[in-house]
Amino acid sequence: MTDRLVLALAQIDPTVGDIAGNLARIRAARAEAKGADLAVYPELVTIGYPPEDLVLKPAFQAAAREAVERLAADTADGGPALLVGAPWLEDGRLYNAALLLDGGKIAAVRYKCDLPNYGVFDEKRVFAAGRLPGPILFRGVKLGVMVCEDCWTPEAAECLAESGAEILIVPNCSPFERDKIDQRLNLAVARVTETGLPFVYVNLIGGQDELVFDGASFALGADRSLVAQLPSWREAVALTEWRRGAKGWNCTAAPRAVPAEGLETIYRAMVVGLRDYVDKNRFPGVVLGMSGGVDSAISAAVAVDALGAERVRLLMLPSRFTSTDSTEDAAACAAVLGTRIDSVAIEPGVEALDRMMAGVFAGRGRDVTEENVQARLRGVALMAFSNKFGHMVLTTGNKSEMSVGYATLYGDMCGGYSVLKDVYKTTVYALSRWRNQNRPDDLKGPAGRVIPERILTKAPTAELRPNQTDQDSLPPYDVLDAILERLVEKEQPVAAIVAAGFDGATVARVERMLYAAEYKRRQAPPGVKITRKAFGRDRRYPIVNAFRDAR
Repeated sequence: MTDRLVLALAQIDPTVGDIAGNLARIRAARAEAKGADLAVYPELVTIGYPPEDLVLKPAFQAAAREAVERLAADTADGGPALLVGAPWLEDGRLYNAALLLDGGKIAAVRYKCDLPNYGVFDEKRVFAAGRLPGPILFRGVKLGVMVCEDCWTPEAAECLAESGAEILIVPNCSPFERDKIDQRLNLAVARVTETGLPFVYVNLIGGQDELVFDGASFALGADRSLVAQLPSWREAVALTEWRRGAKGWNCTAAPRAVPAEGLETIYRAMVVGLRDYVDKNRFPGVVLGMSGGVDSAISAAVAVDALGAERVRLLMLPSRFTSTDSTEDAAACAAVLGTRIDSVAIEPGVEALDRMMAGVFAGRGRDVTEENVQARLRGVALMAFSNKFGHMVLTTGNKSEMSVGYATLYGDMCGGYSVLKDVYKTTVYALSRWRNQNRPDDLKGPAGRVIPERILTKAPTAELRPNQTDQDSLPPYDVLDAILERLVEKEQPVAAIVAAGFDGATVARVERMLYAAEYKRRQAPPGVKITRKAFGRDRRYPIVNAFRDAR
């Protein structure tokens, strides 16, 4: 029986489907974990998360199994054992498995028993549920291994404690959203309180489509104290030393990083989400339309922070309604960020389309149609640049606009990814001010003010007609965002929102716009999930929907 155990917490950034690349990352982290008895990795680390229906492909399952077998062979060298995740086919059923690899072989397998089927998760579609787990005997220590969701409810932990487990270990893929770190810590404290056992939690880092994973792996002692904390938003391998005492296992040495909080963690989620989407899809860079407004300015700042100025191209696409202030502000922002900006006037295209449509539009006055033509011509120009140079188009619409349909389909919604898709307009302003005052060391953009002050103080406008502002069509953003948060994130009834002090007609109008814009959102590009209920995976409403709460 051993009285000392060194666990390496390996929060790494795998890519879904890149089994060879993921194996290389696992091996590199194992090499970094020299001196550890066991290196613990996130859930499904061999294949990336979430694999969605890719995991149902027999060839993919076979490749994952072969990869685990190769990793198991590595452990014959006397170095750290591995606890890795993989899909595992057993008796015709596919499981989400945690596998202990030690001594050159697969020493133990445990299956995830609580399969999440809410929000962004759909694991019951692809995996079978395992039985409640028993402990794994590892070098004289009984390890209680739970896979992610298994630790969010008490049954698995209680079963392990009753079966003699001494340390709870939880490989995770817990997507980021605001205040998620506190939520994870609270549930971990609950499991420790119920079982009296120390708790080790290893989370994924990186971006996968709309999801981002913030890492921030941690460990709690049996007294519920935080004994280890890894950083958020970057890969890390950390050794934690555990000693057996009269009352069980205690952590005697471990790192204690300080995770990002507040606006910083939202901003870093946007950076990591964009970086991994671009890099994992092998785009050379991004291009976006620079309007002189705050949305495009902060999108450009995020892009430069994620990719570096040399991989970001900006296009100013002025029309007859574009103000001198907008042109100057876009140029000033590009100059501070150190990235190239080119101007492509869309007026010749607008005039050409006016002539093209003159016959079929005869007898009808100018209206929103001509406004949308401008937005769509900008989309055409950006996509032409993308086709010519290979850069992905980054859209710049925020959650406030996407909620109520204040966006042009095939126009400013045209593109491959959005960092603001789940960020309300009021938060856009707060993030912009935060970035002007802060720059974490691992970001690639410049320090200091990157968004000119005039962009933050002038009235937001689409500039598609003379003297236009957003508030011609929308309530003030502080009011709009407060209503939308209640309608979208909290699913509050209209009557409850009105009772909270909001104007009834305004709430009813916002609800109508929210439902009517569903067809647009279905055609929007993916974007970084920030809130508890992002459009897309989290909120699945029908397009044809006659229900209105406000009657």
